[in-house]
Amino acid sequence: MRTNNQRFRDLSVWAEGIALARSIYRLTAAFPAEEKFGLTAQLRRAAVSVPSNIAEGSVRHSRRDFCRFIEIALGSLAEIETQLEIADDMVRNPALRGDVEVRVVRVRKMLYRLHRVLDQSANSN
Repeated sequence: MRTNNQRFRDLSVWAEGIALARSIYRLTAAFPAEEKFGLTAQLRRAAVSVPSNIAEGSVRHSRRDFCRFIEIALGSLAEIETQLEIADDMVRNPALRGDVEVRVVRVRKMLYRLHRVLDQSANSN
């Protein structure tokens, strides 16, 4: 049974964030074992942060609060891009890396659109 506080499940950007996190888990599965507590963990943590912040922000009581969590999710996307650049020589599957990069761009665009709508709505009240 879904409550009103689970409306984040209806957001396409949340679903895309989940797909991004899953793609990053697949990508990092092939990283060297010595990176388990390094870039693998960092990338996974940043990836999980994206849909988690969307979900948390969506249940906040103000649009301004939701905007703040969207900004945090955008920061996590920047972390992912930076960490992927650092991990470039560890990526064994260029197709999967391409999938992750496409998903990052897609989620970023969706987050910017959502932020703009929320911000305009919050400032019009």
